[in-house]
Amino acid sequence: EKKDMTKTFANSYSPKHVEAAWDAWWNKAGFYRGDENSTKPRFVMMLPPPNVTGTLHIGHALTVAVQDTIARWRRMKGFNVLWLPGVDHAGIATQVVVEKKLKKDRNVSRHDMGREAFVAEVWKWKEQYGNSINSQLRRLGSSLDWSREAFTMDAQLSKAVQEAFLRLHESKLIYRDQRLVNWDSQLKSAVSDLEVDYLTFEKPEKISVPGHDRKVDFGLLWEWAYKVEGSDEEIVIATTRPETMFGDTAVAVHPEDPRYKHLQGKMLVHPLVDRKMPIIVDAELVDMEFGTGAVKVTPAHDPNDFVTGGKHKLQFINILNDDGTMNEVCGAKYVGMHRFNARYEVIKDLTEKGLYKGSKPNTPGMRLGVSSRTKDVIEPVLKPQWWVDSKQMAADALAAAEDGRLTIIPAVHNKKWQDWLGNIRDWCISRQLWWGHRIPAYYTLFEGEERMIPKSEDFNRWVVAKTEEEALKLAKEKFPGQELTVMQDEDVLDTWFSSGLFPFSTLGWPDVSSKDLEAFYPNSLLETGWDILFFWVARMVMMGMVLTGKVPFSHVFLHAMVRDAHGRKMSKSLGNVIDPLDVIQGIKLEQLQARLDAGNLDPKEVVRAKDSQKKDFQRVEGYRHFCNKLWNATKFAMANLEGYTPGPLPAKSELKSQDRYILSRLQACCAEANRGMEEYDFSVTTTGCYSFFLYELCDVYLELSKPLFGSEPAKAKPQQAVLHRCLEQAMRLLHPLMPFVTEELWQRLARAEGDPDSIMIASYPEKEEGLVDEEAEKDIKCMLDAVGVVRSMRDSYAIKPAHRPTVYVRCNTA
Repeated sequence: EKKDMTKTFANSYSPKHVEAAWDAWWNKAGFYRGDENSTKPRFVMMLPPPNVTGTLHIGHALTVAVQDTIARWRRMKGFNVLWLPGVDHAGIATQVVVEKKLKKDRNVSRHDMGREAFVAEVWKWKEQYGNSINSQLRRLGSSLDWSREAFTMDAQLSKAVQEAFLRLHESKLIYRDQRLVNWDSQLKSAVSDLEVDYLTFEKPEKISVPGHDRKVDFGLLWEWAYKVEGSDEEIVIATTRPETMFGDTAVAVHPEDPRYKHLQGKMLVHPLVDRKMPIIVDAELVDMEFGTGAVKVTPAHDPNDFVTGGKHKLQFINILNDDGTMNEVCGAKYVGMHRFNARYEVIKDLTEKGLYKGSKPNTPGMRLGVSSRTKDVIEPVLKPQWWVDSKQMAADALAAAEDGRLTIIPAVHNKKWQDWLGNIRDWCISRQLWWGHRIPAYYTLFEGEERMIPKSEDFNRWVVAKTEEEALKLAKEKFPGQELTVMQDEDVLDTWFSSGLFPFSTLGWPDVSSKDLEAFYPNSLLETGWDILFFWVARMVMMGMVLTGKVPFSHVFLHAMVRDAHGRKMSKSLGNVIDPLDVIQGIKLEQLQARLDAGNLDPKEVVRAKDSQKKDFQRVEGYRHFCNKLWNATKFAMANLEGYTPGPLPAKSELKSQDRYILSRLQACCAEANRGMEEYDFSVTTTGCYSFFLYELCDVYLELSKPLFGSEPAKAKPQQAVLHRCLEQAMRLLHPLMPFVTEELWQRLARAEGDPDSIMIASYPEKEEGLVDEEAEKDIKCMLDAVGVVRSMRDSYAIKPAHRPTVYVRCNTA
């Protein structure tokens, strides 16, 4: 129910009491809901769906605060606003959390349980623990349309994901191929580029690697020789990854390098496996001035070598098992050995054969990819996966930004947009997980074949369908006369695939008759942090354009990142996240540190995070003092507004200079506030509103009007009207920025008949040219300048406040 505003006006501002009940009433009254039947201009925005596993930190709070400000302002400007909430199923993150919980609570793995039982456990976990985000969002006062809340694994969104896959495959934009992926050996899955962090080594360093019992050297170049077949000559190569030598299928030299011209086309002998390797020439791959001028080529485990291998038609040899151990092609000694143990064994064996030449620092440094989820070293591995052909989609997205269908704000990010989309690679969408949208693709198995998808699969045997029955029918049509069955791909789709559909899957797509789709698509604005411009924003644009024929939103606003005092992004893995509710309520350092102890951080990371908290800790007060001023000034003003009934402003002739001055300054504030909101320059709006209320309304107008209110209240009717107008419009100007306290104070002001029930559906003030009074502003400024000079003189002569000297002012009149 609506809060009872007949209770006594509290003496001081208390956030806890002020914020109680308003959100529930706003939501119940329907103020948050977008109306699919409305004739008002629409404004549509999606909340970037946070991961279901997590809780919001202060970085999320920035996103929510910015979006809520925009949504509330648009409502007050007369728009039919839909701000739609949702949560992402977060395939990798959720599966890892649930697997850890099962191991801890019941000592079972997902493989012990089986796929169906494990997925059921994940759903249970989601229902039990996955709703903490919603309570945080409500506490923040987010004016989201909760009636349309979405979850990326809901039936409707899952239907959209399946339909998108089928359509893209039919258009030959999704295809099956064997290519290099980012492989996380701990997860036993491919991961996206976004899930890879990079470490830079300026000098050699030993680091811990998950699943390995000792620290591993990085930042070194190891050198050894490959012997030329049938001679005593050799070629020395250098590498940062000795263990990958089992996958070497060539050594490349520059065609103009005189050292190797006589060896071009000859064969090298691999010293540890029975293999001959050609000496190839490649001017693109080889820099004659770097190292020995000879480069080992490992096509199945290096992105550059992958390209070289295709160009020279080399053999592609995968040397790793899914768990990061060496496989059977490496020989009996090495099979099953951890790859980083193999690193040192390779050096040992090469030394025994007299081929090892030593190691040296890799200058000017080395960049190492590690999994953001497990911290394991990412391995480029050749895997058959599903891919999205992104080239034309990226070109279309580039064209949209160039021709004005899509506007990116701030414009500085256009360059990044062009760079990334202009150099896009095809997108791997397969993930070797159980939690997520299972890929609707089926492999055809002929009679007598083992019921499993073979490693050496035939890509032609894949069929794509909504159900197994449909897949079997398609397979029989494809292979007539054959006795066959079909088997669904075990993999799930990359989480970003479903997230890329969010602007339209949440509105009922692919059902073109959906009223929500008709009313609210395309969206108006996508607001998010700049760090996911490519991983999410670009994919939404690409998929929206290819699947709906429309750019999914007309504007993208990218806000800056919230970082800690050391410039680091907020991250649970760093232990530097702050819960926005702790900012609201306050928290002791000891409590913050206790949360670190209760988390999943490595003990060394806990120590580092605690040290950082000690250095950085301070309670965030923000504009708390401004809230107090807002509260106290309104309380004082209301004492002087007793008996006042809101109505039109008095005639200009009835107003004093200070009345005309403050009304004129109010118009300037209205203009600045609207300009800041229109241009997404929120500091303009906040500074304008803050300065008007604090420095002009309170410090000037209220001070000048106090004598009149105090000595001749009966004659202060015009000032009551002016004060009420300024207070009431100041609350409306501030409401998108400070929803709770402005609703609380606005409800206590005298109301005119016909006023709306809530400030959030009142109109946002606009500049009224008729109230602009430059002469009054000039007069009051002159007076304020004189007061400023007098105060400065008092300070200069150290005149005590109790002394009241006479002041003479000489005026020059034109």
